Amino acid sequence: MKRIALLALCLGAGAPLAAQDLTITNAHIVVGNGAVIQHGSIVVRGGRIVSVAEGAPASTSGRVIDANGLSAMPGFIDAHRHVNTGQILGPRIIPSERIRLAQHTPESAREAVRQMKAAGINYTGEISLTPVPGPTPQELEVLRAVLDEGKKIGVNVQVHAVSSPAMNAAVEMGIPLLVHLPNKDWVSKADAEKLAAAGTKILMTIGFGAPVFGVFANDNNPRFRDGRPWPDSIVDGVGGGVEAGYAMVNARTIFDAGGIIGYCTDTTYDALAGLEHELKSMNVVFSIEDMIKIMGPNTAAYLGMEKDLGTLEVGKLADIILLDGDPHEGYWNWLKTKVTIKEGKVVVDAR
Repeated sequence: MKRIALLALCLGAGAPLAAQDLTITNAHIVVGNGAVIQHGSIVVRGGRIVSVAEGAPASTSGRVIDANGLSAMPGFIDAHRHVNTGQILGPRIIPSERIRLAQHTPESAREAVRQMKAAGINYTGEISLTPVPGPTPQELEVLRAVLDEGKKIGVNVQVHAVSSPAMNAAVEMGIPLLVHLPNKDWVSKADAEKLAAAGTKILMTIGFGAPVFGVFANDNNPRFRDGRPWPDSIVDGVGGGVEAGYAMVNARTIFDAGGIIGYCTDTTYDALAGLEHELKSMNVVFSIEDMIKIMGPNTAAYLGMEKDLGTLEVGKLADIILLDGDPHEGYWNWLKTKVTIKEGKVVVDAR
């Protein structure tokens, strides 16, 4: 089985320091819940935020960082990324394990889920359903067994459903987590409302069908996410690169219906390049406020960690990034990370 990582902080690097008490002063703070503090401070004790306020703190804790006008945001959460050991240093990594439905009977799939749990893995990886024309009866039978066993022993089931028929089948079955938006056809308003009503959460990978430039070669040729020519190499492609349009519009349709959409890159290449590609694609159909919600609170909720991550509020884990620029001016400022902090520990300081 192929292991996939769910990253709770995607832009870390270097060795963390020992201290978990920290004070940040003189920061422009984007809280993540809609609030913005123009000139404020954040105090961290024991790895958690104890104060977020306008102006100077009443008292400091641990190391003091003068942000000197940098913008503080919640640490970015990438809820689905393929990583190799040592590829990215610093993030909180939650492992997952893929189950290939075609290789299992219902009972062998249940055993696979039990083995995952015994290994300390609490998420299945992207369990694929046939997108076109749709899932087979055999796939759905095995998936029902996976879902039932997961509920019994506490394994969260994630499904790869990238067409409306596959998405609808997963929603009707009660699958809680979908790792990608449909990118093979249009999601109707009714289907989007059905997903939202069911409480099924879904990740975007909104840039799936959009061409990538300058990552694999600086030759100005469009490439797919695996480095091969675009659009011909798009996995399960429907032709001509229309997946890019489907993904972007479907994201907006589901978001407007009240669906909880989270963020992920699903990439194997450089994390910063993957972030930039997704942000560019998000920017086509979402406002900056929408993007803050999607990348923070929504993605934390997808992971079931909304009490710990996603906003800079009292009681949350101190996963914080300091950016050189105002995030509300444009997504490009989100790429200018100067300081990365994980649970109050300074992982990177590139000021």
